[in-house]
Formats: sequence, structure tokens, C-alpha cells
Amino acid sequence: MQKYLSLSYLGSVSALGVATCCVLPMALMLLGLGGSWLAVFGKIAAASYYVLATSSVLIAVSWLVSFRRGSANRLKGWLAGSTALTALAWVVVFNEARINDYLIMQM
Repeated sequence: MQKYLSLSYLGSVSALGVATCCVLPMALMLLGLGGSWLAVFGKIAAASYYVLATSSVLIAVSWLVSFRRGSANRLKGWLAGSTALTALAWVVVFNEARINDYLIMQM
């Protein structure tokens, strides 16, 4: 079960990282950390929906395995945390244009 739990957190963190790939460069430019290295984030953005979908599947499998093994009560906090991270990643992806517009207005 520990393997599924760590996979769910790995999926959640990677989903959150991919979701912020377009917002993060704008925030870094506001902090004065711009440069040509920011072009790397464009390649990551192409895979964002695939990573988010894979992360969601990993979370669902982790919940299913924990319920089948009877350890859902013990792992509820960990699984809820990884579910919340993935949900936050979906929110960032779906509101990416609004967040970018807000950050541009701050410049």
C-alpha cells in the first residue's frame, strides 16, 4: 500500500508542477528572474493534460486499493492530501488564462 500512496503523491506533485508551468514563468518574471531558460516551460505545457489525467488515475487507484485492503481509515489523511493537490492542479489548469491576465496586470 505504501507504494500506491507514494505514487499518488508523486502524481499529485507532478500534476501541480505541470499545471503551474505557464503561471510560474509569469510569477518569476515579476520577481525579476526572467530569461531565455523560461522557454523550457513551453514544452512541458504540451503534456499537462496527460500528466493531470495520469495523476487522477493514480489517485483513484490508490483510493480503490486502500478501500479493498481495509486501510482507508488509516490512510484517509494522506489520500485526501494527494487528492487535494491534484484538484488544485486541475483548478490552476482550467483558470490559467485568468491567472496569467492577473499577473500581467501586476507588471
